[in-house]
Amino acid sequence: MATEPLSGVRVLDLTNVLAGPYCCYQLALMGAEVIKVERPGSGDLARVLGADPDRNKAGMGISFLAQNADKKSITLNMKAAQGKVLLRKLVQSADVLVENFRPGVMDRLGLGYDVLRAENPNLIYCAISGFGQDGPRRNDPAYDQIVQGISGVMSITGAPDTAPYRVGYPLADTVGGLTAAFAISAALNANPRGAFLDVAMTEAVVSTMGWVVSNYLLGEVSPTAHGNENTTSAPSGTFATSDSPINIAANRDEQWQALAEHLDREDLLVHPDYRTREDRKQNRHSLRQELERTLVTRPAADWVRELNALGVPAGQVLSVPQALSDEQLDRRGLIGELSVHGEDMRLAGSPVVMNGERKMPQAAPPALGADNSAIWSELGMSEAEIDTLRKEGII
Repeated sequence: MATEPLSGVRVLDLTNVLAGPYCCYQLALMGAEVIKVERPGSGDLARVLGADPDRNKAGMGISFLAQNADKKSITLNMKAAQGKVLLRKLVQSADVLVENFRPGVMDRLGLGYDVLRAENPNLIYCAISGFGQDGPRRNDPAYDQIVQGISGVMSITGAPDTAPYRVGYPLADTVGGLTAAFAISAALNANPRGAFLDVAMTEAVVSTMGWVVSNYLLGEVSPTAHGNENTTSAPSGTFATSDSPINIAANRDEQWQALAEHLDREDLLVHPDYRTREDRKQNRHSLRQELERTLVTRPAADWVRELNALGVPAGQVLSVPQALSDEQLDRRGLIGELSVHGEDMRLAGSPVVMNGERKMPQAAPPALGADNSAIWSELGMSEAEIDTLRKEGII
């Protein structure tokens, strides 16, 4: 069996809710040993978040299950003097520590990077925050929607008469988590190891807005909301059919010509409003109406099949349940099944297929403190000492 890419790497996951846990989940899927360090009694807030109240009461909320498989869980009160000692000892055996507290919290606890680096000079310390470790917003609370707003994403999402709109899932948390996982993987390849990684969710999101940002910085075009229209070309966007919408991206002239001919609308090819690329962009809304006169006569699946065969990119607009049951996702095995405390559950694996294999979670998301005995005894504590720590609320 091939060695996992991050086999032998120990990650201390001090994070909560989404950005940090998602980051560490990606590392776990690639073979890292991820030890989730949680607050005694309550743990990660995501344990009580999600659509199933019964799971929330049990401390295994759906929001927690989504990105905490393949991890171990220990509990530790880092505010207590003994808790600080234990974390410093644990850091000695770690390669990576990830936290997503507000900037300065770990320093105030006496557990900041300089302190932990003294325990382990090779430690890769990754701090994920909304706005970064310095700057005028460093102390502001940063939830996903706050970051979506401040990054400019909401201003360009929706139609001109509906924007600003938030993206329909926690975009900033997820992009921030992916950015942190990428940075950690790069730092693990450095020689010698040891780094402080400052990952700001806002900056991670702005970085992914490449064309939008460059159009403003280089082209002096102020970005605005365009709904489902692709601002760089036309006809390129979402179109109505007889049953459900489809996306069409006729971005090249030959694709535009093939589309018009297939719809028996050759008249549009010579119409002065649509003759050139720039003409079509200027008159995109009237062009969409003209094309929909034909598109609404037949169902989406027929148009998608025929247009793709002609080299005109097209695809149906699916609901999340439809996307998850789509033959393409099913064939490639993104969603796997895992037994979680006696219940079969479907969870997403790694978005990366490596050498023909997709990394899937092998172990269920852990119960709070499930690995206390194993991890703390590894540091030389007896079961009696561990039990005392439990009684004192240290773990």
